[in-house]
Amino acid sequence: MTTALATRIKSMIRTGGPISVTDYFSLCLADPENGYYKTRNPFGIEGDFITAPEVSQLFGEMIGVFIIHAWQTHDSPEAVRLVEIGPGRGTMMSDILRVIARLAPSLYDSMSAHLVETSERLQAIQKQTLAPYSAKTDWHVAFDEVPEGFTLIVANELFDAIPIRQWVKTPRGFRERMVGLDPDDNLVFVAGVATIDPELLPDDSDGMPEGTIFETSPARIAVLDVICQRLLTEGGTALIVDYGHMVTGFGDTLQAVLAHQFDPPLAHPGMADLTSHVDFEQLALAARALGVAITGCMFQGDFLRGLGIEQRAMTLSKDKPPEVQADVRVALDRLISGGEGRMGELFKVLAISSPPRRLAPFKAMD
Repeated sequence: MTTALATRIKSMIRTGGPISVTDYFSLCLADPENGYYKTRNPFGIEGDFITAPEVSQLFGEMIGVFIIHAWQTHDSPEAVRLVEIGPGRGTMMSDILRVIARLAPSLYDSMSAHLVETSERLQAIQKQTLAPYSAKTDWHVAFDEVPEGFTLIVANELFDAIPIRQWVKTPRGFRERMVGLDPDDNLVFVAGVATIDPELLPDDSDGMPEGTIFETSPARIAVLDVICQRLLTEGGTALIVDYGHMVTGFGDTLQAVLAHQFDPPLAHPGMADLTSHVDFEQLALAARALGVAITGCMFQGDFLRGLGIEQRAMTLSKDKPPEVQADVRVALDRLISGGEGRMGELFKVLAISSPPRRLAPFKAMD
């Protein structure tokens, strides 16, 4: 089955030749007419994937606990700007605000919440979710619209949706991976002519076999740069949660998800969600180079355990019917355990701060 966006992409390739993986990635997610986030409701059981805040309120509540701790460690400033970039359906922000209102009323009274969302359709869903907090919340299509002031930032599954560049090893070295057409007019990956700066490759690149893939993402670094500049100027902490790896390496992590199942990345452009794993080492190095302190990086499971998610799960289950207790156990296992279908090891958590702060449950890195 073809898609409207596939037809358009094929026309572009016939006219101008193969397009980069970066351009393909961008078109699939953000094409103004047929892009995935412009036409579909991706979240939840009815969508294509379920994010951690949709698994259980436990996740957002622990993020709320971390936000309070970060605020206190930064000497409890007033007029805090709490910012979520890519807020999904608003579920996590709702859980965070509920926790802050209950545990840190002085923070709640003086703060404002800001959601950075480019999709009008998703903004409408978020406004419904956050209706009880309408006096506290505001929406922006760009991060630079957030008012000045001390800032606490949360980005959950944001960076995986930012386009990557791919490089494939050929007999002539690493060349940019492109999307072209085969003789049957099907979309296929091909090697282009652009080459990568050898300084960007890991040390063992010479020994890699032909066909090896290496990924970079200047677009992710550009987004991180904006976040870091905000922290340097206004002060604060940013928490980045996503699936990926802590050490830079080789491998093809480009993937598509359709109706909760993996889908070939070139099969249904515009209909399937397109993502790739986040290189947390590169994010950390870029943040450090910009002068922002690396507060820590760890597995999601360890992060949530350190904040008390298991104790909170026990409280949620206490005196509840057996089926409710079972649901809480399943959700907890999915969030903190490793293994197939679980997020505890696949997802990583990176915190960066300016000025430097030591924040639990991280062990200080800078």
